This record gives sequence, structure tokens and C-alpha cells, in this order.
Amino acid sequence: MKLNIAVLPGDGIGPEISVQGVEVMSAVCEKFGHEVHYEYALCGADAIDKVGDPFPEETYRICKDADAVLFSAVGDPKFDNDPTAKVRPEQGLLAMRKKLGLFANIRPVQTFKCLLHKSPLRAELVDGADFLCIRELTGGMYFGEKYQDNDKAYDTNMYTRPEIERILKVGFEYAMKRNKHLTVVDKANVLASSRLWRQIAQEMAPSYPEVTTDYMYVDNAAMRMIQEPKFFDVMVTENTFGDILTDEGSCISGSMGLLPSASTGESTPVFEPIHGSWPQAKGLNIANPLAQILSVAMLFEYFDCKEEGALIREAVNASLDANVRTPEIQVEGGAKYGTKEVGSWIVNYIKEK
Repeated sequence: MKLNIAVLPGDGIGPEISVQGVEVMSAVCEKFGHEVHYEYALCGADAIDKVGDPFPEETYRICKDADAVLFSAVGDPKFDNDPTAKVRPEQGLLAMRKKLGLFANIRPVQTFKCLLHKSPLRAELVDGADFLCIRELTGGMYFGEKYQDNDKAYDTNMYTRPEIERILKVGFEYAMKRNKHLTVVDKANVLASSRLWRQIAQEMAPSYPEVTTDYMYVDNAAMRMIQEPKFFDVMVTENTFGDILTDEGSCISGSMGLLPSASTGESTPVFEPIHGSWPQAKGLNIANPLAQILSVAMLFEYFDCKEEGALIREAVNASLDANVRTPEIQVEGGAKYGTKEVGSWIVNYIKEK
């Protein structure tokens, strides 16, 4: 198989973890006889500094022409701390999703046996938790009509039937591949947009008779994720709710540095860690590369390369079991490993397997 991969390292720790993802991908391609070509592109604060646009047209072209995008992170404090900034790194992320038609964000939430103690929840609650959060990415308040003056501001949470149908279809299809349980998360007791979501979900459910479909208000879902995370199999929800719930879900595993994600839709899929750019750690060689590396596993699995994805997951689990870990998840008294050392260990494991 030939793969053309657009690589967007971005800001903060992005370039450091990006290197590890690329090296793991290259090792896997070499082992399985795949041919891979990388093309690098600017995004985020780095792109603003260099060309004045967080998602330049050239970056869009490179992404559009690629088979997949390996993305890392965007964000910089100089923009976070300036409420008057007209252009922000995160606008590049939104532009990428919109231009590539990436309407479905797939975030797995799972635990690792050797890291249960890192979760803020009791081990018996999270042990065995394994579910997917599917977030709609290109509609809702983030893209709706906006207004702000000194006394008033609003964001419009608008959804259309086609937008809702296509993301619910993704949810139902993932549920069919897993444990046939779909939870539709909304706020239908208050929001008109949520009532349309629930109406359409109820219309579609009979087409998937094997799937148990239930409906849950977002506040209840947030509470249930903490009280009983093993209740969920596949969760589907709108953009704003999904943004919040997926970050909450990351706490179940004990570290945001462990979880990958995929964004899919009309064009080139994007694979990325769920965490941000962590600018305070830039250049310190302490960022956890595992979420980026597991994003590579999701990339291979997207192209039905199951053995390749399984080998990466095996290597990640082996590194954790061997206590080859970055500081935030290392056991007390464990050896010191940085971003590069963890990545190199996993690459060597793949080559020697």
C-alpha cells in the first residue's frame, strides 16, 4: 500500500510528539512493506507567525491531496491572553474541519490496567471502561451566527436535518461494530436544536433494530460518565456538548496524553491526540507521545490495516508495562524517560517484533 501523509506538527509540544508519530509510522510501513511519503505543512500559531493565517491555502491543498493527515496540536499563550486578537491558532483547527468536511470526531475512551491508579476515579469504577464518544464537528454554536458588542453577545446553535442524520449514521454504524448500544446525548428538555436531534434519532433507530438506543440529557450524561463509565458503549452528541464530554472522558484513563482521536467526513481524515499544545512543556522532552502514536494506530485501522494497528497498540502496552513512561504517568521511583526515549523504545519494539 502507498500512503501519502500530510504532517501538521503545529505549536508547543506538537513538533516533538509529531516526530515520534512519524517514526512509528515509518517503522510499521517498513515492517509491513508499505510505501509512505510525508509532506509537512504549517498550521496554528506557527502559521500565523509565518504567513498570517492559521490554516493557509497551501496547507489545505496538502491536506486535500493526502490520504490522511497526522496532526499534533495548536495553541499559544500569546493569543490566549489577548482577547482582542483577530486571528487565533484554534481558528485554523476549525477551518481545517470545515474545509475538509470533517463532521465526525471519534474519541475512544479506554483504561490501561497498569494506570488505573492514575485515574481520579476509583479503580473499580473505571477498570474495563471502554467506549467511543462521537462528536459532531462542523455545526452548532462553534459555526453558527455570532454577535458581540460591549453589552450583548450571542452564538447561534443551529443544526439541519442532513447534518444530524449523517452524524447519527456514524454513531449507529459504530454501535453495530461494537456492543450494539448507542446513547444519544442532548438537552431536549430545553433546546429546540436538541429536540430535532432526538426526533431524528428516534426516526432512524428502527433501521438499526439490533442496537439498543437510549437518550440522555447532557448534564445527566456528564454525571453518569463519572458514576458509571462502563454503562456507555457508543455516545453521539452535538459539537459543544461533545467538546466538553470528550475532555471529561479523558480523565477516566488518567492522562490526556494517552488518548488518540480521528476526525472523518467528506474528505481526507485527520488523526490527532486529544490533548492541546502544552506550551509550557515545549522543548523540555517531557510530553507524552503515546496519544500521537495511538493516533497512528487509528490511521492504519481506518485503512483496514488491522495487524499494523494492533502491533502499535501492543508496543504501547508493552512500553507501559515496562515502565517506559514520561514523567506524568511514571511510577514512583521509576526510571526517567522523555518524549524521544519513549518513542525510540516503541520504534525498536516494532522493529524487533
